[in-house]
Amino acid sequence: MNTIGIENDLDWKRIRHMFKLGIIAALTVLIGDMLLGWGMPDPDLSGMEAYFSKYLTVSDARIFWSALLGLVGIPIEVLSYFGVYRLMADRSPKHAHAYRAGIFGMLIFGALVHVICCAVPFYYKKMYALSSDSAVSDAIRFAVYFLLPATAIFVVFFFITAIVQISAFVRGKTPYPKWCAVFSFLFGFIVIALMKLIGEYPLTNALSTGWISLGSIFMLTGLLITSKKAEKV
Repeated sequence: MNTIGIENDLDWKRIRHMFKLGIIAALTVLIGDMLLGWGMPDPDLSGMEAYFSKYLTVSDARIFWSALLGLVGIPIEVLSYFGVYRLMADRSPKHAHAYRAGIFGMLIFGALVHVICCAVPFYYKKMYALSSDSAVSDAIRFAVYFLLPATAIFVVFFFITAIVQISAFVRGKTPYPKWCAVFSFLFGFIVIALMKLIGEYPLTNALSTGWISLGSIFMLTGLLITSKKAEKV
């Protein structure tokens, strides 16, 4: 019985289609993330000065395409999570309500945060051209005023969505085996840890920048591959 306002029948063909669409969108966002993150900091600098220095080698065109790919790809990527929502809608309306709220929050703030993340290095580059001494402090001030508030709200919805999904799988509120709770976009944190262990290179920096997209790709691919088995339950 549908108690939460969205069709919850397990249309596996549609669910798999949503997962596939989400993977394509996440790959698109990942390309944009890597365009922004590909670079190396100045080894003679430290702290935030070193962090921002790598963006001096990132062209305005790369920043633009990173922002645009994320602006288009992130909403589609997040909307594909409704495939996961459908898995829990019938068995646990409580989980589904909370998960849907998380999706909407990520949908509203995800692309916004991404675009502002791209705007910060763009602003830094322009300030650096005017005054290299104050560029870092100017960029940090810009981030605090515009990026931090949106990110703080996004993070709340990000963890709500992740925790609810894991809980639903672990408690058997989906057709999937409980162990499929490992298919979470929190896998992105493992990506960051692995990149840190490998060391700082342009590629590892780029992949670290795309940690959320990589987490989504891992989650959606895992659920897509195991969907045939779940369908037989």
